[in-house]
Amino acid sequence: MTVMDLNSDLGEGYGAWRMGDDASMLAVVSSANIACGFHAGDPAGIYRTVKAAAANGVVVGAHVSYPDRVGFGRRDLDITTEDLTADVIYQIGALKGIAAAAGTTVCYVKPHGALYNRIAYDAGQGQAVIDGILAVDRSLILMGLANAPILDLARRAGLAVVAEAFADRAYTPKGELVSRREAGSVLHDETVIANRMVQLARGGTLQAIDGSTIRVEAQSICVHGDSPGAVAIARAIRRRFEAEGIVIRSFAEAA
Repeated sequence: MTVMDLNSDLGEGYGAWRMGDDASMLAVVSSANIACGFHAGDPAGIYRTVKAAAANGVVVGAHVSYPDRVGFGRRDLDITTEDLTADVIYQIGALKGIAAAAGTTVCYVKPHGALYNRIAYDAGQGQAVIDGILAVDRSLILMGLANAPILDLARRAGLAVVAEAFADRAYTPKGELVSRREAGSVLHDETVIANRMVQLARGGTLQAIDGSTIRVEAQSICVHGDSPGAVAIARAIRRRFEAEGIVIRSFAEAA
């Protein structure tokens, strides 16, 4: 039986401003990466999203970020490892409190945006994030980019890890994400995306942006909640998976 997690970045609204359709996405995904206030999200909105995740039986993860609301967490910041560890502790702690109030728990941590990309290959900042997680709860799972060194670094530190692939992003021949600044970096055709994800789930491969076939070993697939047509893409993947007999289930639930 082939099992795959489907996740999305949620809780990223602020005040009257809304980012994405969290309610619809929570009816599709099995895991929710919920903003912790550093790149997006306000307390009331985060609380609503966590409660909705719990009501839908969706596993909750802390979507920790650099302190960068203006840049939506997509700006690379050179902060000290001490500050980064403290930022991670703060964000996980905040979401754990909200989750407890909502009757659920935080099961994993997925860094956001620039922090996610940076720690994939930067051992110094990666260790700072790992240290923050370990300081709060050693049972938390770290979600990171498939094939990236951060996964082995976290394993050596004693953390369980989950390798992630991106449904709506193009890959380089080296298995890295194509920069958002480059043409073709974000995919939009839901049929093409669904076909790619079946290939990933069944065979552990994807076509890179140059047409070559690359190996991508992943246990979770992300659909960015702020992408145009995000819900339609997630639904298309779910339909194809169900038709192919691929079970959608959170890695945390499976554990």
